Amino acid sequence: MQAKINSASGYLYLDSWILSSILHLGTIDFCKKFLNNSNDPGGRQYAQMTQAARSAPANIAEGSSRRDTSKETFMKLTDVARATVSELAYDYLSIILSEKQVPWETADQRWRQIHDIRLTRPEYSHNLMHDVGAHILSQKKLFDPWLQSNDMIVAANAMLIICGRIGKMIKRQLEQNLEEFSQTGGFTENLTTLRIETLKDNARKEGSPLCPKCGKPMLKRTAKKGQNAGSQFWSCSDYPNCRGTRPISR
Repeated sequence: MQAKINSASGYLYLDSWILSSILHLGTIDFCKKFLNNSNDPGGRQYAQMTQAARSAPANIAEGSSRRDTSKETFMKLTDVARATVSELAYDYLSIILSEKQVPWETADQRWRQIHDIRLTRPEYSHNLMHDVGAHILSQKKLFDPWLQSNDMIVAANAMLIICGRIGKMIKRQLEQNLEEFSQTGGFTENLTTLRIETLKDNARKEGSPLCPKCGKPMLKRTAKKGQNAGSQFWSCSDYPNCRGTRPISR
C-alpha cells in the first residue's frame, strides 16, 4: 500500500464541479435579471443565493484537493457542497411557488431536455485556467436556452433541475469514496503501513533475527514502562498480531 499524493487540481475534471460552476454563473444571471428592490428589498436574497451557489463548487474543489491526505475532510466538504445545493434548490422552489406555480413534471419535455444534457469531457492544455474557463462557458451554453429565458419560471425550473443533477452526482462521489475507504483505508492508515514495510525491509537488509513465534523479521524497540523501561529489545515486526520478543545480545 502506498501513500500517494495526486494533483490538487483533479476537481477541474469533475462533472459535479463543472455543473456546480454553471449553477453559480446561472444563479448570478438569475439574480441580476429577476431580483430587484420590489421583491428583494435590501438584496438579502440576492446575497444568500449567490453565496450558496458559490459554496458548491468552492467546497467540491477544496474537498477534492484534500482527498488524498484526508478522506474525512473530503467527505465533510463534499457534503457541505451537497447541502448548499439543496439550500439553493429550495430558493428556486420558493420562487416558483410564490408565483402560484409548481415545478415541471418529469414527463414535461422541457424537464427531460435539461435533465438529459450531457457534459463533454474537458481537454485542458498547459493554458489550464484559460481552458477551464472556456470549457465552463461552452458547457453553460448548452443550458442557456432555458437559463437565459426572460421567463423567470422557466429559468427557475432549469436551475432546480440542475440542482437535482448535482445532488445526485455528489451522492455518487460520497458513495464511491466510502467504498474506496473500506477497501484501501485512508492516508493515515497507508502512512502507517508504508512505515512498517520500510522498517521490515531495513530489518531484512541489516540481518535482524527472526521472530521465534512466526519467523518474520524483528525490529528494535525501546521499552516504555516497567522495570526494563528505556532498554532495547527485539520485537516482532508483525506486532500486535504477533507478540514474539528476543533480548538484544550484549
